This record gives sequence, C-alpha cells and structure tokens, in this order.
Amino acid sequence: MFNRDALERLIFLDIETVSISSDFDSLPNRLKPHWEKKAASLQRHTDNPSSAADFFVERAAIYSEFAKVVCVSFGYLKFDGEIPHLKVKSCYGTNEGQLLEEFGQLLDRFPMHPKWLLCAHNGKEFDFPFLGRRFLVNRIEIPKMLRIQGKKPWEIPHIDTMELWKFGDYKSFVSLDLLTALLNIPSPKDQMDGSMVGPCYWKDGDVERIKIYCERDVLATAQVVLRISRQALVPEDGVLSV
Repeated sequence: MFNRDALERLIFLDIETVSISSDFDSLPNRLKPHWEKKAASLQRHTDNPSSAADFFVERAAIYSEFAKVVCVSFGYLKFDGEIPHLKVKSCYGTNEGQLLEEFGQLLDRFPMHPKWLLCAHNGKEFDFPFLGRRFLVNRIEIPKMLRIQGKKPWEIPHIDTMELWKFGDYKSFVSLDLLTALLNIPSPKDQMDGSMVGPCYWKDGDVERIKIYCERDVLATAQVVLRISRQALVPEDGVLSV
C-alpha cells in the first residue's frame, strides 16, 4: 500500500484527552447548562439515562468543548536496511496551552514539500478535529497540517488507518486494539486503556503513565501501516525517543 519512501513521509499521531474539570460540579457555570443539554440529547433513547453529573465523568473527555488535551505523541519511521525504526516525541502535561504550542512548533518543522502526511487511527473523526478546536480555544496558531478549511479532500494531508481498513465501508467503527489483534500486532492496550486515562490524570496525577500509553498507540498505528504495506514491523528495541 505504501512504499518505503512514502512510509518515511508519514507522521503517526495520537492524543489523550480528559474532561476540563474533574467533575460536573467543578465545571465553569457558563458551561453547565450546555453539558446538561448535550447529556440529555445523547441519552434521549436510553431507558435509564445517567444524571448530567455522572454522564460528565463517563463521557466528557471525548468532546472537545468539554475536554482538553493532556498528551500529544507523534513519530516517524526510518529504515535501516529492511528494518524500520520509529522515532517518537511527546508533548504532555497539565498545561494544555503550553503543550499544544510546543507540539505546533514541532509539527511546523516538517516541510510541506516533499509532502508529509499526518496518520492516526480514527484521526479524521477524533484526533485532528479535536486538536484544531483546542488550538482555537487556547488562542494558539494552528499548525499548517491541521489547517483544512477551504481545502479539497485530496489536498488535506491526513491519513486515517480506520479508513484504510474499511475500504469504503462506513457502517462500523473498528478499534485500534481489534485491528492489531486481526493483524497479529502486539496490543497497545495490555497495560492501560482509554477508560483509565481520566482517573490516571485526575486521581493519580500520573501524566507520565498517560504519555507512555499514548506512545504505545502511536507505535501500534505505525505497525498497522507497516503490516498492510507488507513491510517488517518495528522491533522491540526499535522505538527511539527524540
């Protein structure tokens, strides 16, 4: 699907997000009625809907209006003969504005020509738009690769591994963990999964663990693209921090 030259022009990306406050009561007063409306709308066909407060803890982290980025990890491949290595960098912490500014500056160092492409699993539905919105909220210049307004579909430098897997079928969501299982790739979720990110941040304050989890998702995404491109996988000692 991708030759080695094309593989070395992909920037694999993943983000981890948490609610903007630890609970509904701590949410800014101006946002509370908006969350109540959203919670009611999302649960309108549910027999036993959760309260707005409980639903906030359960689901707020995936909605960019009520959540923030706590980690952005990205990496790119370099081949040493037949063997690919993944160079990885993470911007993470409790200050969303600071980590986004750092990430944006790093991303803009990649030249647009020859074209680099951002690649994430479900990135077009989640990671890329979430980042763009949070850049706006924090009043930070959006990096070039996330500026898609006014562009034609073929001009947008984004690749989504879920789209690659679907072959045009839009009926269902395919998780990264399922895809790694199908393609015989080590799971990125064997030590932590997405449901644990919020408690890890708000209760444990362990952003370092979140960073490690995020980087594992970046590696898994790269491995998926390598596998479907019929290339060797990144070996256990092939992930390098930069």
